[in-house]
Amino acid sequence: MTDPLRPDVLRPDVLIGAALPPVTMAALERAFTVHRLWDNPGDDALAQVRGMAASTLAGPIGAALFERMPALEVIANFGVGYDNIDIAAAAARGIVVTNTAGVLDEEVADLAIGLLLATLRRIPAGDRFVRDGHWTDASFPLSPSLRGRRVGIVGLGGIGKAIARRLGAFAVDIAYHGRTQQQGVGYPWYPTALALAQACDVLIVVVPGGAQTRHMIDADVLAALGADGVLINVSRGTVANEDALIAALQKGTILAAGLDVFAHEPHVPEALRALDNVVLLPHVGSGSVVTRAAMGQAMVGNLSAWFATRQPPNVVPETRHLAG
Repeated sequence: MTDPLRPDVLRPDVLIGAALPPVTMAALERAFTVHRLWDNPGDDALAQVRGMAASTLAGPIGAALFERMPALEVIANFGVGYDNIDIAAAAARGIVVTNTAGVLDEEVADLAIGLLLATLRRIPAGDRFVRDGHWTDASFPLSPSLRGRRVGIVGLGGIGKAIARRLGAFAVDIAYHGRTQQQGVGYPWYPTALALAQACDVLIVVVPGGAQTRHMIDADVLAALGADGVLINVSRGTVANEDALIAALQKGTILAAGLDVFAHEPHVPEALRALDNVVLLPHVGSGSVVTRAAMGQAMVGNLSAWFATRQPPNVVPETRHLAG
C-alpha cells in the first residue's frame, strides 16, 4: 500500500481548480505534485493529472476538461454540493467524485437559524437604525415573530436534520419535503414542495443544486407560502426562481426572505438589493475558519485515500460503483 503523504513515495499529480484556503493549499502541496488551473498548465502537464481538487469557484467542470486529462481518476470536491461537476460525464469516464458530506452540516445549520432570526426579527435593519442615529428620534418598528409558526424544511438530509434539531429548541412545528418519506423521522412529510408550502409559513431550503431541483421554489410555491410567509435559502441559488422570488417580495406575495445563495453569484440583482424585506449574505453557510479547515482536511483525505486504497470515505452516490 502506498502512502502519498510520505516524502519518499511518488506523489500523484493533482490539479487545483481554484484557490482554496491557505491551510488547504499547503496540505495539497505537501501531499501531491500540484498544478493550478489558473496558471493555464499545458496539455503535457494535464496529461499527468490523476486527481483534481475542485470547488464551485472553478466554474463548471465537465467533458471538455476531462478530455485534456486522460489519466484523471478522482475529483475531490470542496463542499457537499457538487452541481459544479458534470457528474454524468465523470461517471462515463470512470472518474470517482467525492465531497465533504457531514463536515459542514452543523455550521450551515447554525447559519440557517441565524438567517431565519435575522430575517424575521429584522436584525440587520435594527443595526442600521442604531448606526444611522434614528433611535434618538423614533422607536424601531415591531417585527414579525417566530412564535407560532410552522417551519417546512425542503430537504431533510444531514444539514436539514441539524436545522430541525435546532428548531426543536424554539418550540415550533416542523414538517419536511424530500423525494421519499424517511423511516424513523417523526416530522410530517409532504410529497412536493408545493404541498409543504401550503402547510407552512416558513420554508428553509437545503436541497442540492442541479437540474432536478432547478426552480423547485417557483411562483406557485411562493404563492402557497402566503403573505405571512418567509423563505430561507442556504442551498443553491438555482433552486429558487429568482425572478419569481423578486416579484413575490415586491408584491407582498410573501413577507420576507433570507438568502445566502443566488442564481449568478457573486452578482446579485439590483432589484433584490433594493428591497428592505430581504436579508442577503455572500454564500457563507460553511464560512467559518474552523469548518473551512475541516472541509479542506476532508478533501485532502479523500484524495489520499483514493490513491492509497481506492476507497475514499465520501464518494458521491452517482460514482460509488467505481470505487473500491
